[in-house]
Amino acid sequence: MIDRVLSRRDALRTGAAAVAAAALPGFVRAKEEDPFGGFTVAIQSYTFRNFKLEQALKRMADCGVKYAEFFRNHIPVESTPEQLKTILNTCKDLGVAPVAFGVEGFSKDHDANKKKFEFAKALGIKYLTADPTPDSFDSLDKLCEEYKVAIAIHPHGPSGGKNRHRWWSAEVILEAVKNHHELIGTCLDTGHLIRMEQLGEKLDVPQQVKVMGKRNFGMHLKDHDNKRKTDVIYGKDGGVLDVVAVMKALKAEKFGGYIAIEYEAKPDEPTEDVKALVKILQESAKKLG
Repeated sequence: MIDRVLSRRDALRTGAAAVAAAALPGFVRAKEEDPFGGFTVAIQSYTFRNFKLEQALKRMADCGVKYAEFFRNHIPVESTPEQLKTILNTCKDLGVAPVAFGVEGFSKDHDANKKKFEFAKALGIKYLTADPTPDSFDSLDKLCEEYKVAIAIHPHGPSGGKNRHRWWSAEVILEAVKNHHELIGTCLDTGHLIRMEQLGEKLDVPQQVKVMGKRNFGMHLKDHDNKRKTDVIYGKDGGVLDVVAVMKALKAEKFGGYIAIEYEAKPDEPTEDVKALVKILQESAKKLG
């Protein structure tokens, strides 16, 4: 009889706990179940550049990621409102939501810049990854203020021969943006930061995050083997990226942007490698404490 009473009590407690859990706000439950430790994790659609949009979305969903940073081959900037509606419905149906777009060029041409901000608004995103010319910032100041969309400058590392991209480090970017709108900052690309060692500039990725501070809006998370000059799975096959250290650095800066997994190797079919990258990111999130 005692065993039966205890069993009934345990059952009641279990049932009550289930009801209480169901009554929690969705964001609370989502945080508890979040495999990425509270970070918004996306895939840069350039990873699946050899696939049409729907095929790319299906592969992203198969990798267990719910967000995407798209590039223009998957969603043309010139898309009509009707085309964007169809694209967004496709994203919704396949369970992958737009979070950012790029990398896009910006210049002092205010009207051309404005069209891209209008596009971002229609797409429902808050981040445009960018390669702006130095004379674009007066225009971007106005547009960031008007649209409340962040410009996240993307470093590209070596740019052929012994040349380096104009936005090759956090220090260079910060010097250019520090007196401009607070929504102008970076989407650091860890792979391109690592590639700078090919030109004798060994950059500490977590330190680069620290330099940008509150102006970190996004990140392209990838690893690179400088000897073979190819992207690799995080920390493997010549890779050097410490994913946990990078995530800790972002957390220390109270990062509220997005991390986009990007992988430029195996463009004909990168899905299995991307799944491995997702798994490493999830395992790294568990180590953050």
